[in-house]
Amino acid sequence: MALVVTAVVLPLVVVLLVLSRVLGGEDADDRSDDAVAEVDGTPVPERADLPPLPVEVPPVTPEADANCPALMGALPLELAGEQSRPVQSDSPYAYAWGEPPVVLVCGVERPAALEPTSPLITVNGVDWLVDTSDPDDIVWTAVDRPVYVRVTVSADTDSAPVAALGPVITGTLPVQPVDAGG
Repeated sequence: MALVVTAVVLPLVVVLLVLSRVLGGEDADDRSDDAVAEVDGTPVPERADLPPLPVEVPPVTPEADANCPALMGALPLELAGEQSRPVQSDSPYAYAWGEPPVVLVCGVERPAALEPTSPLITVNGVDWLVDTSDPDDIVWTAVDRPVYVRVTVSADTDSAPVAALGPVITGTLPVQPVDAGG
């Protein structure tokens, strides 16, 4: 029952947040990246006191500019127990949490390994292509959205960050058929 309530309430909250920003006339550049509402006794999450993380990103595409701002605006300051941290990149569509870092990049290129026979893992409503070829990192790429979203975690990190990001992705990026090339 809680999952059904979450599936209904989360998209509604996202829509209300987007409408309040649009109707309120607040520009994304006018917002503080650290702005978080405090709710009766709930500690306000803060950014981790870590140095900026260099993140390599592909060139920003028109598709990324059209789709990624909604996702980036909905990302939490805390993910799977890790605080967000500053990133240094050539794109506004990169975000990171903790150490070892969990790194999200929205608007990446189609994964070369994505084929019609590629095994996909569905976690919280998002279809992911998982690349474990690097012994140090696991790369999860959401492949059923209008833009590809890559989440890189250390090899010893479980799927908790990806599971936590599922509702944020489903609430901000519409699902579409997987383009597996073939």
